[in-house]
Amino acid sequence: QVQLVESGGGLVQAGGSLRLSCAASGNIFLINTINWYRQAPGKQRELVASITSGDRTNYPDYVKGRFTISRDNVKNTAYLQMDSLKPEDTAVYYCNARVGSRSVGTYDYWGQGTQVTVSS
Repeated sequence: QVQLVESGGGLVQAGGSLRLSCAASGNIFLINTINWYRQAPGKQRELVASITSGDRTNYPDYVKGRFTISRDNVKNTAYLQMDSLKPEDTAVYYCNARVGSRSVGTYDYWGQGTQVTVSS
């Protein structure tokens, strides 16, 4: 069974930084595009970063220049470096990826989320 587990969230002051991790486990042979989403209370879930299997990255304007996504294919882990954090970045952050498993096939998976709180 494939699992995605996020870590690294916490409380930080505005202007600070956090680094989130998303570790995939299971009988994995392939991880395609990895995405980070976030969802603030009362708001829809929104994409904050994505990285393809070829390391091509994409960011929406509201995080561009502040967030950096990366991946380590040996460790089956993705990272989200968040700098110059703002109070409006406060949300639960989720990792999402399409993962190929030798035992169950290829499916989209989500992590359980990690809370990021930015104080003003």
